[in-house]
Amino acid sequence: MPTPLTNEKFKDVIVVIPAYNEELAIGSVVLKVCRIVDHVIVVDDGSKDNTAEVARLAGAEVIRIDENQGKAHALLLGLKRAREFGCRVAVTFDGDGQHKSQDIFNVINPVLEGNADLVIGSRFLTKSNGVPSHRRIGQKTLDIFTKIGSRQDCTDSQSGFRALSSKALENLDFTSYGYGIESDMITHFAERGLILAEVPITVRYEVPQGHKKNFLAHGLGVLAGIINLISYRRPLLAYGNPGCIQHRCGVILGLFSFTEYFITSRYSLTISLMSATLLGLGLLLMIAGLILNALVIIMAKKEK
Repeated sequence: MPTPLTNEKFKDVIVVIPAYNEELAIGSVVLKVCRIVDHVIVVDDGSKDNTAEVARLAGAEVIRIDENQGKAHALLLGLKRAREFGCRVAVTFDGDGQHKSQDIFNVINPVLEGNADLVIGSRFLTKSNGVPSHRRIGQKTLDIFTKIGSRQDCTDSQSGFRALSSKALENLDFTSYGYGIESDMITHFAERGLILAEVPITVRYEVPQGHKKNFLAHGLGVLAGIINLISYRRPLLAYGNPGCIQHRCGVILGLFSFTEYFITSRYSLTISLMSATLLGLGLLLMIAGLILNALVIIMAKKEK
């Protein structure tokens, strides 16, 4: 039976909030979340303001990191702390005030019902969020690359509002850096055979601090991490396919150069050099893809 959406606190649910310079919003965020769950963990990632003090006064357990280590480090640290309590569900929640605490009910329900191990709160499953167009385009680009790396369909791969089951908490043995934690988590859990699901959430973008990092720099950083992960996990896709395309382009240019010489008796050195270069690079990439793919298969067998 679905968990009733009441005001009763969930004693076996812990909310983890990574925070960096969020003193303006963290107090109200913690107070609202504390109405729903008994325990809130705020990981203060080297804030220069009074984030830790405000969060503690609002009722949260605070883990203080002396120097800023990035969202991935802070979030994994908080989740591992939540795991120590033996909770049924751990919820990750942004500290800037853009999420609504009432949506916690919707995010945790599939986990409590045993239908999912990772539930992602998606901003794109409802039309009422008014996501800015530049964010929408960037998110969809990251969704596509995350799907390539994880083979999982996801409408909001970068959402920081998600719920993890106890099984998911036992599978946090992966490394991640910065804002790539969301995509890395999806890929890792999918590899382990954990069940992923999405539910709609609402967000607001008029928050006191706004985003800490320029959206373009943030997006490019996450994208670079995802591409690196794809090249490591799926080398045939990352190297073999581009190599095959380059090789075919080289063949086409070579045929064009030969045909031109046969018809006009004119030899194009530029086109011939381009053809040879593409043929060579394409062949090298295909060989590299095959070798790396064999290594991935060997490593996977060893891990089993």
